[in-house]
Order: sequence, then C-alpha cells, then structure tokens
Amino acid sequence: MKRKMMALLLSMTLGATMFAGCGSGSSDSGDSSAKDTKEDAAADETDKEEADAADETEASGEKTDVYVFIAASLKNTMEEIKANYEAEHPNVNIIYNADSSGTLQTQIEEGAQCDIFFSAATKQMDALTEEGYVIDGSVTNLLENKIVLIKPTGKETAVTGFDNITEASSLALAGEDVPVGQYARKLFENIGNLDDVMAMEINEGANVTAVLTAVAEGSNEVGVVYATDAASMADKVEVIAEATADQVDPAIYPIGLIEDKEASDAEVKAAEEFKEYVATDPSPMELLTAAGFNQIK
Repeated sequence: MKRKMMALLLSMTLGATMFAGCGSGSSDSGDSSAKDTKEDAAADETDKEEADAADETEASGEKTDVYVFIAASLKNTMEEIKANYEAEHPNVNIIYNADSSGTLQTQIEEGAQCDIFFSAATKQMDALTEEGYVIDGSVTNLLENKIVLIKPTGKETAVTGFDNITEASSLALAGEDVPVGQYARKLFENIGNLDDVMAMEINEGANVTAVLTAVAEGSNEVGVVYATDAASMADKVEVIAEATADQVDPAIYPIGLIEDKEASDAEVKAAEEFKEYVATDPSPMELLTAAGFNQIK
C-alpha cells in the first residue's frame, strides 16, 4: 500500500513538473515571437521614416551643390553651360569661383571647398595632382586657347606685333602667377625681348579679365590676353597680333575632380556627372568652340 501511494505521488510530481516545463516553453516561444514582431515593426517604421525623408527632400526642392573653380577666361561661356545644365538637372546647383588659375590653386591648397577644377594651364593642375588634391584618372586636357595682343577699338598705336610691343606707352599684363601672364612672359623670352618688355610701364592684372578690362577702358595702350577674351569684347578691343606656334605653345585647359573629403555621396556623384557633361557632351563643347576655344581631340 505504501509502495502504491509512493508511486502515485511520484507520478503526480512528474506530471506537475512536465506541465510546468511545457508552460515555460510556451511562454518563451511567446516572448520570442513578440520580440520578433516588435523588431519587424521597428524596421518597417525605420524604412518608412527614411522613405518619408527622401520624399520630403525631393518635395522641398533641396539641391545638391557642386563647387567648380574655373579660370577667369572661361566664365562667360561656363555661365551659359551652367544655365543649360541646371535646366536639365533641377536638383543640382552649380557654384562657380572664377579667378586666375594660380589663385584658384592656392585656394584649393588652403582648404577651400572645391569639387571640380577647370584650369587655364596644365602647370596648376599638375601641381595639385602631385600634392594629392586631384582624384586619380579624372583629369582631361579639354581645350586650347591662343595668346593675342590687343588695343582699344579705334585707338591708334605704333605696335604691330609682339616684337615691337615696347613702342607702346603702357602695357596691361597679367601677373606671373596667372597662366596668361606666364604664357606672355614665355613668348617674350622666346623672341628675345623679355627684359625690354619688363622695363615698360606695366599695369599688372590679377587675372586675364582685369587685363582685358584695362585695355577696353583705354587705361593701357596694349595688352596680352587670350583670343577668347578678345572675342568676348570685340566691340571694345581689336586684335593686333596672334601668337604663332613657334613663339609660344597654345594654352591648354585641363579639367579634373578635386578630392572633397567632406562631400556626401550625392555631392560626389553630382560633381562626377557635371565634369563628364562638360568634358564629353556636345552641347557645352559647341558653346566653348563658339567662344573661340579649340577642342583637344
């Protein structure tokens, strides 16, 4: 009898234990299922918030800025290119900084925000490449320009070319850190009158636009600029002479991407696309050649 009672008690104890175990397992499964449901809901909510944020950005018309440093001689044509591009890409905002390539180089080296550099000479681009500012493989030598000697429209001068430029009472000449100034000095060195030219009364311009303006306004008898600059003010300046290939090499204009470590993925992509547009699309090249630039093929 005692043995039967003990067996009965043991059976009841085991049953109670199994029931408790089953109850515990069911509870754990329920907790896990509830946790998974909460995590899925949280993930769905995150996805929804991100989608809503993207929709709000698009709806608000928020634009991606692209900072482009351009040689001063490119400014007029690049403004037209900017207008055309932004009309086709309303979410992109092209921001230009136009100055002499030497000044732009210095600004980049000093940390100015820049995504694209469009220089009027290879010297500045090469220097930035060596210093690690230019993205590898992104540089395209795109354009050629010519060096010309100009005078104010309707004004008389005894100067007929670069060889007798010293007969002028004054000369507008870009500084030696400005590409057009460097090309001009090299030209005078090649034809053998650099020392005499540098002894003249010189109005040294900060960039080619300053030189062009000085001659157009009659402040100087003659000046040295690019052919495209002279063409942009054909009503105010006249070309006396154009430099030949044996006097000085044509000006080469390279365009390349600058490493911007603070740029977002969207900004990097926008810069790449605008650079590719300028370098390869027929539309901007038509404007550049119409302005007097020659495409390097």
